[in-house]
Amino acid sequence: MSIASLLSRGNVTRDFTASIVVFLVAMPLCMGIAIASGVPPEKGLITGIIGGIIVGALAGSPLQVSGPAAGLAVIIFELVRDQGLSALGPILVLAGIIQFVAGVLRVGGWFRAVSPAVVHGMLAGIGVLIVAGQFHVLFDQKPLPSGLQNLAAMPGRLLGLSPTSLEGTELAAIIALVTIAVMLGWEKLRPASMKLVPGALMGVVAGTLLAWGFGLSVARVTVPESIAGAITLPGPDMFARWLDPSLLAAAVAIAFIASAETLLSAAAVDRMHDGVRTNYNKELRAQGVGNLLCGLAGALPMTGVIVRSSANVQAGAQTRLSTMLHGVWILGFVALLPWLLREIPMAALGAVLVVTGWRLVNFGHAKHLLKHYGMLPAAIWAITLVTVVAEDLLTGVLVGIGLSLIELLPHWRRLGLKLDHEHGEEESAIRLAGTASFLAVPKLTSTLDAVPQGRPVRFDVSDLAAVDHTSAEIIREWVNRRRAAGAPVHLTGTPELTERLAA
Repeated sequence: MSIASLLSRGNVTRDFTASIVVFLVAMPLCMGIAIASGVPPEKGLITGIIGGIIVGALAGSPLQVSGPAAGLAVIIFELVRDQGLSALGPILVLAGIIQFVAGVLRVGGWFRAVSPAVVHGMLAGIGVLIVAGQFHVLFDQKPLPSGLQNLAAMPGRLLGLSPTSLEGTELAAIIALVTIAVMLGWEKLRPASMKLVPGALMGVVAGTLLAWGFGLSVARVTVPESIAGAITLPGPDMFARWLDPSLLAAAVAIAFIASAETLLSAAAVDRMHDGVRTNYNKELRAQGVGNLLCGLAGALPMTGVIVRSSANVQAGAQTRLSTMLHGVWILGFVALLPWLLREIPMAALGAVLVVTGWRLVNFGHAKHLLKHYGMLPAAIWAITLVTVVAEDLLTGVLVGIGLSLIELLPHWRRLGLKLDHEHGEEESAIRLAGTASFLAVPKLTSTLDAVPQGRPVRFDVSDLAAVDHTSAEIIREWVNRRRAAGAPVHLTGTPELTERLAA
């Protein structure tokens, strides 16, 4: 996009308004995710600033917003607990390099081949862990070392409350309940004229005013006087630390999970608007630069995040200027008003994260998989979730990917996908033959993305012997997006298969 179109009067007005909305959504989440990750809140704010200003300028998905993500909070918490905060910088620098090199090598499309059942199962597991960990923050207590321990301790935390004594724990719980009530109530009852004001912001404001107005003695956010003081450069032993196998494994895990979550979010953002489509490899390179800079600054890792990105699109953003400006607003707020951040109760941010984590546990995904693709994908979702909670994030993802291979067993003798396409002046024709599995996703997506916009498409799947749920979801979303944009797509094949690919 040219500088002239980026700065056109209409675009600037809409992008400016959208950037304010994204800023209001991002502030409580940046701090809350940092606290859930076991690091000071300013680390999350630095990531939000880099994700907005730097990655926003380089991104391959112009309307996607990058910043600290709940999906990485659990793995960062465990890393900081086991290896210390000083290990985070070298790990993120290496993860950023891995992402950048992956983008240069054009492997961005392969991340789209990760089964939706695995991705959503992973996010659901992360949601459970965030709820279980942040539940204790609601009472001004620190999370326990593991997800299972946090879950087991939840009943005792409730039973330990005293109805006759309003001490620190009970006061924190009251603030948390008020924050959640205002957050959810605002989202349901807010007037149409204020629909873009986020519930999370209103909840945190309510909790903060309650603590401030009554002078309640509860734990509050601590931030330094200067944001520059929060930047921690890696030590001279950074390169030596890369020789540690556990550190290398952590960097690979973060690079993989951050990339998968980013590209999943980018695909979702593409479905929300009719503008420029995502360049996945460019987005991967931008994320690599962002995480490398976050590592050098001693901040949290970043991904593209769907909550902030959807707020950006819904607020009317037209270009990447909105994303970049939201980073400027975070920087200005932290630089000029750090005293205001120090009035926010920890329990209020914990309450926002509990709601955010619960929303990641979306049973609708499991129902969708079961209804359209049968028991196996739904089982993969559930097993990935349970393994993430019981073991760890990387193990859960690897188990899920391993189970996805079961779908290939009945067709292992004929896994090839033959894909013919022809683009005439008035319509395009695509023909699939063989087996459409996740192994063929890069070829499939590149072909579908190359179809010119706005023209009819004849899509022949008559010779398609089998299709797994990963490929089926990609085709289904592509067909529905084309039809929603007013471009006819005529599917030819068995009624069962065409219904599965276009329901």
